[in-house]
Amino acid sequence: MKTLLLGDVSPTALTNPLFEKKEVSTLFSDAVAIFEGNDVNFVNLECALTESDKDIEKFGPPLKGCANTAETLKMVGVNYCGLSNNHVFDYGVQGMKDTFRALDQAGITYTGFGKDYQDSRKNLVITHGEEKVCIIAVCEHEYSYALEDRMGSRPFDEYDTIEDIRKAKEECDRVIVIYHGGKEHCRYPSPRLHRLCRAMVRNGADVVLCQHSHCIGCYEQYEGGHILYGQGNFHFIKPALANPSLVKTWNNSLAVKYDTKENRMEFIPLVVDGSGITLAKGQEKDEIMDSFYKRNRELISGAWKDGWHAFCESMKELYLRVIRESCMEDATEQQYKMFGHFLDCEAHTDVWRELFPSANLTNEK
Repeated sequence: MKTLLLGDVSPTALTNPLFEKKEVSTLFSDAVAIFEGNDVNFVNLECALTESDKDIEKFGPPLKGCANTAETLKMVGVNYCGLSNNHVFDYGVQGMKDTFRALDQAGITYTGFGKDYQDSRKNLVITHGEEKVCIIAVCEHEYSYALEDRMGSRPFDEYDTIEDIRKAKEECDRVIVIYHGGKEHCRYPSPRLHRLCRAMVRNGADVVLCQHSHCIGCYEQYEGGHILYGQGNFHFIKPALANPSLVKTWNNSLAVKYDTKENRMEFIPLVVDGSGITLAKGQEKDEIMDSFYKRNRELISGAWKDGWHAFCESMKELYLRVIRESCMEDATEQQYKMFGHFLDCEAHTDVWRELFPSANLTNEK
């Protein structure tokens, strides 16, 4: 089975009018070629498709796009999408109803969302000829995730998800895990994420793709499986970023072509060009891939741990501020909730553990 696996899609103030008008040539340019000849074209839809203005309470911006986003994606060849991420529930129940309607009308099959936690655990199984491929889309615990009594995205669970992967491998030829997690803007996995992705491979995953970080990370082959720690955005074009230094990494991504029969993976770099995306070419392509290969070598040498630690140190003041403010007698409800949010989300607790090691980690050896 020929599969194309893509990262985050979210219309922005710049691109939403183009999705509304279905301006495929402007939005995708020559990148439309990567969709051709595949049995599966999969994207992560990281927003609600709705006109609702009633967003949920959360830290960070609520994301939404027009209903025609689904039709536009279908026009370029998208036939499957994941809804397990931290933004799809930004406009609550009504936003999800509108999103389901838009995807259904466009004929795009979706996975990674359910009416409650148990329902969200339903796998996407795709049959092509004699092949059966399972896609499991999960996310870390950040806002959108399903509860026992509320709809939401399929959250990663250290017990249930591993069991789901193992069972899926018993029934399917290949298992692809789309993991929406890892620290935003960090090009290296945390030690927890590194161990987790390897554990998923040992339990039956043939491919693990980590999304959410908004940048290209690093890749390894492990015990016959493929692990990509950071795919980057697919189509999430912002006119400006609060931190200009992030523009280059935000605007680059890797399209992943995976041949399920051959267990072969190909990376295709994409870049932002104006109001759309295009295939990376020439020196720009070489720079993206050379940097990627360098980080891949760091996974082998162990130098990735230094990259992870340096990133955490660069975030230290933010984490200290959250702790300080929440522990003050005059702390506001929002400051308490920010502290709770950092406790809830695995990516944030990964940073905390790196910045504040316990005595057991620093005692004599």
